[in-house]
Amino acid sequence: MSRLNYHHLHYFWAVAKEGNLTRAAAQLHVSQSALSTQIKQLEDQLGQALFSRDGRVLQLTEAGRVALTYAETIFETGNELTSLLRDGQRLARQVLRIGGVATLSRNFQENFVKPLLKRTDVELVLQSGGLDELLTRLAVHNLDVVLSNRKVHADSQHPWRCRRIARQPVSLVGKPRSKGKAFRFPQELAEQPLLLPGRDSDIRAGFDVLCEHLGLRYQVLAEVDDMAMLRLLARDSGNVALLPTVVVQDELRSGKLQEYCVVPQLHENFYAITVQRHFEPPLLKTLLRRSEAEVLGTD
Repeated sequence: MSRLNYHHLHYFWAVAKEGNLTRAAAQLHVSQSALSTQIKQLEDQLGQALFSRDGRVLQLTEAGRVALTYAETIFETGNELTSLLRDGQRLARQVLRIGGVATLSRNFQENFVKPLLKRTDVELVLQSGGLDELLTRLAVHNLDVVLSNRKVHADSQHPWRCRRIARQPVSLVGKPRSKGKAFRFPQELAEQPLLLPGRDSDIRAGFDVLCEHLGLRYQVLAEVDDMAMLRLLARDSGNVALLPTVVVQDELRSGKLQEYCVVPQLHENFYAITVQRHFEPPLLKTLLRRSEAEVLGTD
């Protein structure tokens, strides 16, 4: 088998990163036709198509995604070699790309990456978005992991690896009460307006089932999809909110909010979603090996 042409591989890598042949050609200072020819030669050598066309948009094929993973490693290693021999320094900096569902607790996400925040050899790339959007980035290896409070299931086209990394009870919280005035659950649920997660939330669905079982009707003050907004409303409005305590951990510690009660049989699950890779980032392995208490910041 002939040796891999790394010049062609670099051109492929540039187009894959840019996602556009015209922009990549301008960046590389070559014509589009020359760039197309060299990528075609690489495809011929590998015996696989690396790109497919969707209108004017270039999409990586499955073989293209695999090739991009190897190309990233090859050129990163080349940069290390140059730095080591020219400057006498080894580039030990590692990059970890994490996607977080936009409605997921920011506190949970911070707790997840906290072990890496003081390391000088790590660069974190944190991206937020909808679950479908983040999974698309994960599939083409633009992300290493997606954090979600919703489980996803693998199928023939999407071989997701979804593991639960933490689970915690859901609580009712509000302004601190006077001594001796305990929250009466479930009676007080019907006596005051509530701040609740949106109806698409698993927490909300479980809460509705519980209230139906108890024969309770509640009044909604606000339905909030974004946990960061729910946290602000819980802190500033003086109303009772339904949420996992990790969302308001700072307010609970400072005494601005109080946990009234843990809602029975109601939990939020936190998942780490990945895809099979030849080289799983060592940093990610370290984060995923931690205990539930460490992930939640409650150890």
